[in-house]
Amino acid sequence: MTGRWQAILMATLGVVAVMQWIRAYQLRRASAKREELFRIVTENAADMIALVDVKGNRLYNSPAYRRVLGYSAADLAETSPFDQIHPDDRFKVLEAAREARQTGVGRKLEYRIRHKNGTWRVLESVAGTIRDGNGDVGKLVIVNRDITDRKQAEELAERNAFHDGLTDLPNRRLFLDRLHNLYERSNRNPARQHALMLVDLDGFKNWNDALGPSLADQVIVEIGGRIEGCLRGEDTVSRAQNLALQDAILSRMGGDEFTVLVEGIAEPSDAMRVAKRILAAMARPMELAGREVRITASIGIGLSAPTHTQAEDLLQEADVAMRRAKSLGGSRCEVFDEALHNRAMKRLNLEGELREAIRQNQFRVYYQPIVELNGRRLAGFEALLRWQHPEQGLISPQSFLAAAEDTGLLVSTGQWILLEACKQLRAWDAIEHGAGAVHVCVNLSPKQFCDPGLAADLEAILRDTGVDGSRLRVELTERVAAADPKLSHTVLSQLRQLGVKVTLDDFGTGRLSLSELGRLPADALKIDGELIETILTDRNAYETVELILLLGQKFKLQMIAEGIESEKEWEMLRALGCEMGQGYFFSPPVEAGAAGKLLMEWRQGGLAKSAEG
Repeated sequence: MTGRWQAILMATLGVVAVMQWIRAYQLRRASAKREELFRIVTENAADMIALVDVKGNRLYNSPAYRRVLGYSAADLAETSPFDQIHPDDRFKVLEAAREARQTGVGRKLEYRIRHKNGTWRVLESVAGTIRDGNGDVGKLVIVNRDITDRKQAEELAERNAFHDGLTDLPNRRLFLDRLHNLYERSNRNPARQHALMLVDLDGFKNWNDALGPSLADQVIVEIGGRIEGCLRGEDTVSRAQNLALQDAILSRMGGDEFTVLVEGIAEPSDAMRVAKRILAAMARPMELAGREVRITASIGIGLSAPTHTQAEDLLQEADVAMRRAKSLGGSRCEVFDEALHNRAMKRLNLEGELREAIRQNQFRVYYQPIVELNGRRLAGFEALLRWQHPEQGLISPQSFLAAAEDTGLLVSTGQWILLEACKQLRAWDAIEHGAGAVHVCVNLSPKQFCDPGLAADLEAILRDTGVDGSRLRVELTERVAAADPKLSHTVLSQLRQLGVKVTLDDFGTGRLSLSELGRLPADALKIDGELIETILTDRNAYETVELILLLGQKFKLQMIAEGIESEKEWEMLRALGCEMGQGYFFSPPVEAGAAGKLLMEWRQGGLAKSAEG
């Protein structure tokens, strides 16, 4: 090769070298610019940005790690990226990293990571890949965003959608969802039976009106806690197996209604045992704003059956059973059956007929004499409600009173009875010989007694009819008086300020303590008729009546015995010191006209003769 060509070759090689150098310089400048840009972006980004190699070793962590998680670069350098990840989430993070390396595409995922203070934060993460000169994935760029506040807000919203805001128990929506799931499972395994208990507080609307919404809410929370306490731990409720009641689902359906859904019972008695334990827990008095309150409940139990065509069938049956429990006086549990369903349908028809009876003025007031046992002088009458049914004739209240009470019809009907009784007193006063000092006694229903306007209504009735308050007595049962002694004291004191006298009815059921009885502003006790019915044959009944009479004397209360059916009963009660009595021995309840005739016979001594006959 000549010197000329050598020179050309060397010059060419020099140009190529210079160009390669220039290219390399440009690449270094571009890389430096990219790194500088990467640094500027990552150090000022709100999101946490990390760079790791294919083995998971940290190469870079942005300053946001300190702001969000509290870790400095030195802290992170001492640990593996997976050390702070929640143990339950590590596998899915590793899988996402492996998938990104293999496919070159990262997917979004959520996982929990430990803050330096020990709490857990929730991150939303996306991984990107950086390839080396051979086109292989050499690094992963991971962008993490803290979404803890958003997740907590979502969880709170979801919880609010499915949980009761007052008690934090599952609400009706969540209960129905679980009921449907259980129904589907039972279809696949019919041999596995479950039960639904519907718990409804007795007369809670009255307590809500009397206590006010705030204290009533406290009662609901307390009751929910007591029911929940009955379902904790294991309870041997079946002879065949141990039923783990921590799996039972307690929900608040709304208002004063709760449900308990129990899976895996062997027989109805299993559910009955749980229900009775709930009733026992609820029977304990609770202190509320310095007052003692007793709340009872009625529990209806529905049992899964192959005849059910939808999940709601079980809820409907539990509701029917619960209403049956209420009709029997409350504070009890009942199990659904077909006969129960038929009775429920009859009850619905009855409620419709009762509303029609009010519109058609079919109710009547009958009067039963109350007699002084010594001398058998007529002292007064008890006003008793009767229904003049267009087809069935005269109906006593035992067959319709519960329905009237549940529907709220008894409050307005009770006011009507008070008005009619006072009007009748004035009418009797117009009889030639006058009614003298006879009084009329009117029963108050539980809802009527808890009505805040009771005293004002009664005052208006006395004023409009011109009847002196001392001529009127009101009766309430021992059970109603014992439910809230402080409330009872307040209401009865208001009535006595009007001159109205107070009688505690059905006394002897053991609801009131001696201290509570001593504080109540009552004037008379009426001994429960069931005790009088067996006083001649049952030594315990005799001794109970004897003790009640001694108690009445101690508290200076007039004593009245109801249900006197024979001369022997009358003589025994008179010998025991009972002052007043009523019953078919003297006279059955009669209409107002016949009661007026009894008044005239009394003036002529005829009542004693008719009683003796």
